[in-house]
Amino acid sequence: MGPMIFKSLRDDIRSIMERDPAARSTIEVLLAYPGLQAVIVHRVANYLWRKGFLLLAKLVSNVGRLLTGIEIHPAVKIGARLFIDHGSGVVIGETAEIGNDVTLYQGVTLGGTALHHGKRHPTLEDGVIVGAGARVLGPFTVGAGARIGANAVVLAEVPKGVTMVGIPARPVMRRAKEAKFQPYGLDADLPDPVLRAIEDLRNEVTELKARIGELEGGAGGTTARATGPGEDFRASGTND
Repeated sequence: MGPMIFKSLRDDIRSIMERDPAARSTIEVLLAYPGLQAVIVHRVANYLWRKGFLLLAKLVSNVGRLLTGIEIHPAVKIGARLFIDHGSGVVIGETAEIGNDVTLYQGVTLGGTALHHGKRHPTLEDGVIVGAGARVLGPFTVGAGARIGANAVVLAEVPKGVTMVGIPARPVMRRAKEAKFQPYGLDADLPDPVLRAIEDLRNEVTELKARIGELEGGAGGTTARATGPGEDFRASGTND
């Protein structure tokens, strides 16, 4: 276990420095990054959990939560180079699974919506980015390279490479295959789903107006006018 932990630690620190321009040195990342410290504590807790020391694993996990503000259940499966940036308020539930090179920001919840003892929490594949305050709730998969916008609430499967925003979250764009790492999972040119919906409505109204104009033109541009009983009486040409 020892050599693997040190190798993983080197990889973790290197990946953090690649993804965070505020990271100035290895020693700073090691001593002052609660996200890294939470992952280190989790590796110890997870080892104890897998060896059957469940209560001790939970105690170690609680110590990590008190020190870092990040709660990771000791049973969670975490891949290589997880980066929890800032970290405060992150909660990762028992049956969650996290792939390689995943990035989570502060306030993220990987939660469950069921009460049974089976799979209840999400699986995040490689390269997923989850923005600040986002909630990913349920036993589904977030595909590799997907991005979850800040404060989004994801309740269903997310395809690979898709960006999700809103409550409940909806896809707004697909990530380019060679896209670089984007802090908080968002591009500068991310489309606004509300403005896009309004634009779609405007286009539909324009099309309907054009269609109505074509129909009126086909009918000679005139419409029949209904006459009331008084007009019928006057048209008869009679006088008292």
